[in-house]
Amino acid sequence: MPAFPFHAASARLRSAPSFRPALAAAVVALALAGCSSSTPSEVYDLTAPIGAARQSPGRSQLVVAEPTALQPLESDRIVVRSADGSVSSVGGVQWSDRLPRLLQNRLVQAFENQGRAVARAGVGVNPDSIVQTDIRFFGVSVNGGAQATVELSVKIVNNASGKITASRVFKGAVPLSDISGKTAALALDQAASRVFADVVRWAR
Repeated sequence: MPAFPFHAASARLRSAPSFRPALAAAVVALALAGCSSSTPSEVYDLTAPIGAARQSPGRSQLVVAEPTALQPLESDRIVVRSADGSVSSVGGVQWSDRLPRLLQNRLVQAFENQGRAVARAGVGVNPDSIVQTDIRFFGVSVNGGAQATVELSVKIVNNASGKITASRVFKGAVPLSDISGKTAALALDQAASRVFADVVRWAR
């Protein structure tokens, strides 16, 4: 299978406040025709909110663990949850990585963009605190009207004692006019960026 270049482009508002969500997801068409007989998928990325990175001396070090999730949210698919609780996925589109790993990477970037001393779990860092996240839902919910919904349960765990020092559930939602792949991906990126910004502000 030949390798294909991954070109990402994101639209950001340059004149917005110092810590703002990106309003568009990085979008790229991944050419799979030469490797598979299936229809080529459009691959979407998430964007971390931008901030003024100012590292303060003595600030505690964080490690972001890979989020946990139930099986439907463990993949690279954009999930749709109907009013009756049934779960499906949007055809012809996918995330650029497994959703838990993608969220871990963007959370790390969100902290970095605010000047925090942060790393991913498993890189040999001995942190003061660990950010643990459970993905309650990340996808399109359809109940009366469709909306891109992000719901994360986040805990701060003291690395020395193993005790939870803080916990909170973060939610973000953006209404959808339709459930096409591009519309859903862009709205989920917008909702996720808001949630990432809230998590970083709270963790300070």
